[in-house]
Amino acid sequence: MTFVTNRGVRIHYQTIGEGDPLVLHHGLGGSGADWIDLGYVDALKDRHQVILIDARGHGQSDKPHDPAAYDLVVRASDVVAVLDGLGHRTSNFFGYSYGGNAAYGLAQYYPERIRSLVIGAAHPYAENLQPFRDLFPSDQAALAASIDKIFGHLVPNSWRTRLVANDVAAIHLAARDRSSIADDALPKMTMPCLFFVGELDPRLAAVQECASQLTNATLLVLPGCDHMTALGQTETVVARVNTFLASSR
Repeated sequence: MTFVTNRGVRIHYQTIGEGDPLVLHHGLGGSGADWIDLGYVDALKDRHQVILIDARGHGQSDKPHDPAAYDLVVRASDVVAVLDGLGHRTSNFFGYSYGGNAAYGLAQYYPERIRSLVIGAAHPYAENLQPFRDLFPSDQAALAASIDKIFGHLVPNSWRTRLVANDVAAIHLAARDRSSIADDALPKMTMPCLFFVGELDPRLAAVQECASQLTNATLLVLPGCDHMTALGQTETVVARVNTFLASSR
Protein backbone atom coordinates (compact mmCIF):
# COMPACT_ATOMS: atom_id res chain seq x y z
CA MET A 1 0.00 0.00 0.00
CA THR A 2 1.21 3.50 -0.83
CA PHE A 3 0.67 6.55 1.35
CA VAL A 4 1.74 10.15 1.63
CA THR A 5 1.47 12.10 4.87
CA ASN A 6 -0.03 15.57 4.63
CA ARG A 7 -0.54 17.76 7.68
CA GLY A 8 -0.16 14.72 9.91
CA VAL A 9 -2.76 12.62 8.05
CA ARG A 10 -1.88 9.60 5.93
CA ILE A 11 -3.49 9.62 2.48
CA HIS A 12 -3.73 6.31 0.64
CA TYR A 13 -3.41 6.16 -3.13
CA GLN A 14 -2.53 3.78 -5.93
CA THR A 15 -1.56 4.20 -9.57
CA ILE A 16 -2.60 2.05 -12.52
CA GLY A 17 -1.57 2.41 -16.16
CA GLU A 18 0.80 4.72 -17.99
CA GLY A 19 0.53 8.06 -19.76
CA ASP A 20 -0.64 11.52 -18.75
CA PRO A 21 -1.54 11.57 -15.05
CA LEU A 22 -5.26 11.60 -14.24
CA VAL A 23 -6.46 11.79 -10.64
CA LEU A 24 -9.81 10.12 -9.94
CA HIS A 25 -11.52 11.37 -6.77
CA HIS A 26 -14.54 9.46 -5.42
CA GLY A 27 -17.77 10.70 -3.87
CA LEU A 28 -18.80 10.89 -0.21
CA GLY A 29 -18.40 7.59 1.60
CA GLY A 30 -16.49 6.07 -1.30
CA SER A 31 -12.88 5.22 -2.04
CA GLY A 32 -10.49 4.89 -4.94
CA ALA A 33 -11.56 1.28 -5.43
CA ASP A 34 -15.00 2.48 -6.57
CA TRP A 35 -13.50 3.52 -9.90
CA ILE A 36 -12.24 -0.01 -10.45
CA ASP A 37 -15.67 -1.50 -9.68
CA LEU A 38 -17.35 0.90 -12.11
CA GLY A 39 -14.96 0.07 -14.95
CA TYR A 40 -13.37 3.52 -15.24
CA VAL A 41 -9.86 2.30 -14.53
CA ASP A 42 -9.92 -0.40 -17.20
CA ALA A 43 -11.29 2.12 -19.67
CA LEU A 44 -8.73 4.84 -18.90
CA LYS A 45 -5.50 3.05 -17.98
CA ASP A 46 -4.27 2.56 -21.55
CA ARG A 47 -4.09 6.32 -22.10
CA HIS A 48 -3.37 7.61 -18.62
CA GLN A 49 -1.58 6.95 -15.41
CA VAL A 50 -4.72 6.70 -13.32
CA ILE A 51 -4.21 7.93 -9.75
CA LEU A 52 -6.80 6.66 -7.29
CA ILE A 53 -6.97 8.62 -4.05
CA ASP A 54 -8.79 7.72 -0.84
CA ALA A 55 -9.84 11.10 0.52
CA ARG A 56 -9.11 11.73 4.21
CA GLY A 57 -11.89 10.20 6.26
CA HIS A 58 -12.41 7.51 3.61
CA GLY A 59 -11.07 4.15 2.52
CA GLN A 60 -7.60 3.33 3.78
CA SER A 61 -6.66 6.94 4.53
CA ASP A 62 -6.63 8.28 8.09
CA LYS A 63 -9.94 9.46 9.53
CA PRO A 64 -9.43 12.45 11.81
CA HIS A 65 -12.33 13.66 13.94
CA ASP A 66 -11.31 17.33 13.87
CA PRO A 67 -13.71 19.44 11.79
CA ALA A 68 -10.86 21.64 10.55
CA ALA A 69 -9.22 18.57 9.02
CA TYR A 70 -11.92 18.59 6.33
CA ASP A 71 -11.61 22.22 5.28
CA LEU A 72 -11.55 22.46 1.50
CA VAL A 73 -8.05 23.90 1.37
CA VAL A 74 -6.79 20.92 3.38
CA ARG A 75 -8.55 18.39 1.15
CA ALA A 76 -7.13 20.07 -1.94
CA SER A 77 -3.66 19.97 -0.44
CA ASP A 78 -4.01 16.19 -0.01
CA VAL A 79 -4.28 15.84 -3.78
CA VAL A 80 -1.24 18.06 -4.26
CA ALA A 81 0.69 15.99 -1.72
CA VAL A 82 -0.03 12.85 -3.74
CA LEU A 83 1.10 14.58 -6.94
CA ASP A 84 4.27 15.70 -5.18
CA GLY A 85 4.88 12.15 -3.96
CA LEU A 86 4.63 10.91 -7.54
CA GLY A 87 6.82 13.69 -8.90
CA HIS A 88 4.08 15.27 -11.00
CA ARG A 89 4.11 19.03 -11.34
CA THR A 90 0.67 18.98 -12.97
CA SER A 91 -2.17 16.53 -13.57
CA ASN A 92 -5.64 16.21 -15.01
CA PHE A 93 -8.34 15.79 -12.38
CA PHE A 94 -11.68 13.96 -12.44
CA GLY A 95 -13.94 14.19 -9.41
CA TYR A 96 -17.54 13.15 -8.81
CA SER A 97 -19.83 14.77 -6.22
CA TYR A 98 -17.59 15.06 -3.12
CA GLY A 99 -14.66 14.65 -5.49
CA GLY A 100 -16.10 17.38 -7.69
CA ASN A 101 -16.15 19.67 -4.69
CA ALA A 102 -12.43 18.93 -4.26
CA ALA A 103 -11.98 20.06 -7.88
CA TYR A 104 -13.23 23.53 -6.97
CA GLY A 105 -10.80 23.55 -4.05
CA LEU A 106 -7.94 22.74 -6.40
CA ALA A 107 -9.06 25.49 -8.75
CA GLN A 108 -9.24 27.97 -5.89
CA TYR A 109 -6.00 27.13 -4.10
CA TYR A 110 -3.76 25.26 -6.57
CA PRO A 111 -4.83 26.14 -10.12
CA GLU A 112 -1.27 25.96 -11.40
CA ARG A 113 -1.18 22.22 -10.59
CA ILE A 114 -4.23 21.26 -12.67
CA ARG A 115 -4.19 20.90 -16.47
CA SER A 116 -7.91 20.18 -16.86
CA LEU A 117 -10.95 19.43 -14.73
CA VAL A 118 -13.71 16.87 -15.16
CA ILE A 119 -16.41 17.66 -12.60
CA GLY A 120 -19.37 15.38 -12.10
CA ALA A 121 -22.52 16.45 -10.22
CA ALA A 122 -20.88 19.21 -8.19
CA HIS A 123 -21.09 23.01 -8.07
CA PRO A 124 -19.40 25.80 -6.11
CA TYR A 125 -22.53 27.35 -4.58
CA ALA A 126 -23.93 27.16 -1.05
CA GLU A 127 -25.64 23.88 -0.18
CA ASN A 128 -27.23 22.11 2.77
CA LEU A 129 -25.72 18.63 2.88
CA GLN A 130 -28.12 17.16 5.44
CA PRO A 131 -29.56 14.77 2.81
CA PHE A 132 -26.09 13.31 2.35
CA ARG A 133 -25.47 13.04 6.09
CA ASP A 134 -28.79 11.23 6.38
CA LEU A 135 -27.46 8.49 4.10
CA PHE A 136 -24.94 7.59 6.81
CA PRO A 137 -26.72 7.12 10.17
CA SER A 138 -24.53 6.44 13.19
CA ASP A 139 -26.25 3.19 14.18
CA GLN A 140 -24.53 0.28 12.41
CA ALA A 141 -27.73 -1.59 11.58
CA ALA A 142 -29.37 1.59 10.32
CA LEU A 143 -26.29 2.34 8.23
CA ALA A 144 -26.44 -1.07 6.57
CA ALA A 145 -30.15 -0.63 5.90
CA SER A 146 -29.59 2.82 4.41
CA ILE A 147 -26.81 1.54 2.16
CA ASP A 148 -28.99 -1.33 0.94
CA LYS A 149 -31.94 0.97 0.27
CA ILE A 150 -30.01 3.65 -1.61
CA PHE A 151 -27.09 1.79 -3.18
CA GLY A 152 -28.12 -1.87 -3.07
CA HIS A 153 -29.10 -2.20 -6.72
CA LEU A 154 -26.21 -0.03 -7.91
CA VAL A 155 -23.03 -1.40 -6.38
CA PRO A 156 -21.35 -4.82 -6.10
CA ASN A 157 -20.89 -6.54 -2.75
CA SER A 158 -17.28 -5.36 -2.47
CA TRP A 159 -18.41 -1.74 -2.68
CA ARG A 160 -21.27 -2.33 -0.24
CA THR A 161 -18.79 -3.75 2.26
CA ARG A 162 -16.69 -0.60 2.00
CA LEU A 163 -19.71 1.67 2.41
CA VAL A 164 -20.91 -0.13 5.53
CA ALA A 165 -17.40 -0.01 7.02
CA ASN A 166 -17.24 3.80 6.86
CA ASP A 167 -16.31 5.83 9.94
CA VAL A 168 -19.61 7.69 10.15
CA ALA A 169 -18.28 10.44 12.42
CA ALA A 170 -15.63 11.26 9.83
CA ILE A 171 -18.17 11.13 7.00
CA HIS A 172 -20.43 13.60 8.81
CA LEU A 173 -17.52 16.00 9.28
CA ALA A 174 -16.69 15.70 5.60
CA ALA A 175 -20.33 16.39 4.70
CA ARG A 176 -20.66 19.74 6.45
CA ASP A 177 -22.93 22.36 4.89
CA ARG A 178 -21.15 24.47 2.29
CA SER A 179 -20.91 28.18 1.71
CA SER A 180 -20.52 29.49 -1.82
CA ILE A 181 -16.97 29.63 -3.15
CA ALA A 182 -18.01 30.64 -6.67
CA ASP A 183 -16.48 34.12 -6.45
CA ASP A 184 -13.15 32.62 -5.39
CA ALA A 185 -12.98 29.50 -7.55
CA LEU A 186 -14.62 30.36 -10.87
CA PRO A 187 -12.26 33.21 -11.85
CA LYS A 188 -9.34 30.77 -11.49
CA MET A 189 -10.92 28.05 -13.62
CA THR A 190 -9.11 29.01 -16.79
CA MET A 191 -8.10 25.41 -17.51
CA PRO A 192 -10.37 23.34 -19.80
CA CYS A 193 -13.40 22.04 -17.87
CA LEU A 194 -15.90 19.29 -18.60
CA PHE A 195 -19.03 19.06 -16.46
CA PHE A 196 -21.49 16.19 -16.39
CA VAL A 197 -24.66 15.59 -14.39
CA GLY A 198 -27.81 13.51 -14.53
CA GLU A 199 -30.92 15.25 -15.78
CA LEU A 200 -32.79 14.11 -12.64
CA ASP A 201 -30.08 15.27 -10.23
CA PRO A 202 -31.25 18.08 -7.90
CA ARG A 203 -27.90 19.74 -8.63
CA LEU A 204 -28.61 20.01 -12.37
CA ALA A 205 -29.56 23.70 -12.39
CA ALA A 206 -26.55 24.70 -10.27
CA VAL A 207 -24.15 22.72 -12.47
CA GLN A 208 -25.66 24.31 -15.57
CA GLU A 209 -25.28 27.75 -14.02
CA CYS A 210 -21.66 27.09 -13.15
CA ALA A 211 -20.79 25.83 -16.63
CA SER A 212 -22.47 28.87 -18.20
CA GLN A 213 -20.11 31.16 -16.28
CA LEU A 214 -17.02 29.70 -17.97
CA THR A 215 -15.95 30.24 -21.56
CA ASN A 216 -13.80 27.10 -21.57
CA ALA A 217 -16.42 24.64 -20.27
CA THR A 218 -18.56 21.96 -21.86
CA LEU A 219 -21.51 20.21 -20.26
CA LEU A 220 -22.84 16.67 -20.62
CA VAL A 221 -26.34 15.99 -19.25
CA LEU A 222 -27.13 12.29 -18.87
CA PRO A 223 -30.78 11.51 -19.72
CA GLY A 224 -32.79 9.59 -17.13
CA CYS A 225 -30.01 9.63 -14.53
CA ASP A 226 -30.08 10.96 -10.98
CA HIS A 227 -27.21 11.73 -8.62
CA MET A 228 -26.67 8.08 -7.73
CA THR A 229 -26.87 6.60 -11.24
CA ALA A 230 -25.05 9.14 -13.43
CA LEU A 231 -21.59 7.89 -12.54
CA GLY A 232 -22.66 4.39 -13.53
CA GLN A 233 -22.90 5.49 -17.18
CA THR A 234 -19.26 4.53 -17.58
CA GLU A 235 -19.14 4.00 -21.33
CA THR A 236 -20.82 7.31 -22.14
CA VAL A 237 -18.81 9.31 -19.61
CA VAL A 238 -15.45 7.77 -20.53
CA ALA A 239 -16.02 8.40 -24.23
CA ARG A 240 -16.63 12.08 -23.54
CA VAL A 241 -13.74 12.28 -21.06
CA ASN A 242 -11.27 10.76 -23.53
CA THR A 243 -12.32 13.18 -26.25
CA PHE A 244 -12.10 16.08 -23.81
CA LEU A 245 -8.67 15.15 -22.48
CA ALA A 246 -7.28 14.57 -25.96
CA SER A 247 -8.41 18.04 -27.04
CA SER A 248 -7.04 19.62 -23.85
CA ARG A 249 -3.42 18.63 -24.37
